[in-house]
Amino acid sequence: MSGGKTERLAGEQGIARAAAILREGGTVAFPTETVYGLGANALDPMAVAKIFAAKERPGWDPVIAHVSDRKMVDRIATVPVGAERLMEAFWPGPLTLLLPRTSAVPDAVTAGRPLVGVRMPCHELAMALIREAGVPVAAPSANRFGRTSPTTAAHVLEDLDGRIDAVLDGGPTHVGVESTVLGPAEDGNGWVIYRPGGVSKEALENLLGAGAVTVFQAKEQAHEPESLPSPGVGIRHYAPRARLVLVEEKEFPSAVSVAGSKVGVMLPDGWKVPSEAVVYPWGRWRDGEALARRLFAGLRELDEAGVDFIVCPVPEMDGIGEAIRDRLRKAAREK
Repeated sequence: MSGGKTERLAGEQGIARAAAILREGGTVAFPTETVYGLGANALDPMAVAKIFAAKERPGWDPVIAHVSDRKMVDRIATVPVGAERLMEAFWPGPLTLLLPRTSAVPDAVTAGRPLVGVRMPCHELAMALIREAGVPVAAPSANRFGRTSPTTAAHVLEDLDGRIDAVLDGGPTHVGVESTVLGPAEDGNGWVIYRPGGVSKEALENLLGAGAVTVFQAKEQAHEPESLPSPGVGIRHYAPRARLVLVEEKEFPSAVSVAGSKVGVMLPDGWKVPSEAVVYPWGRWRDGEALARRLFAGLRELDEAGVDFIVCPVPEMDGIGEAIRDRLRKAAREK
């Protein structure tokens, strides 16, 4: 933990200050195109430990290392031929690849597993920060563990003010849900999506071939795991304080009223709800990119309004719709 007030940084001077904090072993929240990440030097185990302490994140949950160029990848991972194709097609961008780690990577980054998640963000400020710091930056989302991910600097400070050294403010993120995490199948044939995100299964199969990509299915566990195979596969995550109630489109009107409770609604454009509901205007129902961009901001705003329940319809579109459904289902789980 930082032990003092978190610095709020911006601009070129902010980048220089944030990079210095990272080199000195501190923690900095910064924007990517997906959500804000909480960064530390990925090669420094004591710095990485500060991420886990600030977030209250369990050690069995690995984190992603962010890089700014190909040489930096080689410091932390070896790259199979198939992964090279994916990097060329989708980097910089919202795709994390699970790659064989080098000995330079601390166990805490991978939860002791042999593969490390690596991503090159498509965000000018994030790339400038990593280049200036000169080290790969380990960074899960910049929120308390299990809570709704942050898409603005203000969201970061709601959860982590005084617990981290600084936040680099780059305005709202534009994808709004975390990166897709892709790793090799255990049998060596094909790839597995461990977390759906900003790069769709369809886009991956267009490059890799039909049937080359499967989707990981998380299983219930009676006790805490020794480690997870990837970031983002915990069965409960992204949760607001209010209870999240998911409904299909045709069931939406009847689900909005809960007797004796203050109800918030993630409301698509043009939909009607009872006048007593607290409404967050979510966006056009068939526009998956807009719904993803505003998802976490809406859940946080309704939380701030003090609602007891949040009613949210579940979109069924392909592409980024799968990532939205993944986040909503995990956020709605009660345990």
